[in-house]
Amino acid sequence: MERRPIGGAFFLCWDPIRNRTKVVVSLTKGKLMPHLVEKPTTIEAAGNLPKIIQEFFGRVTSDEAGVSIAKMKSPQGWEEPGQRPEFTEYTVVLKGALHVQTETETLVVKAGQAICTHPGEWVRYATPDPDGAEYIAVCLPAFSPDTVHRDA
Repeated sequence: MERRPIGGAFFLCWDPIRNRTKVVVSLTKGKLMPHLVEKPTTIEAAGNLPKIIQEFFGRVTSDEAGVSIAKMKSPQGWEEPGQRPEFTEYTVVLKGALHVQTETETLVVKAGQAICTHPGEWVRYATPDPDGAEYIAVCLPAFSPDTVHRDA
């Protein structure tokens, strides 16, 4: 990834693989400065129906491997394959309900509630209810297709 100074200690980062500007990094006297994400990156989701994933921070939007933060919107009837990820996932449901199946039970996480899943746990997410769901997911370290380990 090429970095081009755009004034002071600001750098515009161009990602030739994705053919777009990726991040602006600013350093002032060795200190990191706040970085505004003007809009998230929409990422293709796994599952039987289209689901919207808007990544604000993570491997795609900000080249961040330590954490990913994304807003999800999934329709009624959406479900994805089971997975056994290598990351901790914190999920806060904003609207609707998210069904989280584990090896022993299915938990229904409603608007205003949250759930945390841990590395190595088998989980499967679904939104069978009429309104689907909107939720925020935070993964530590950042989500990666290489570390989610979806069922075949």
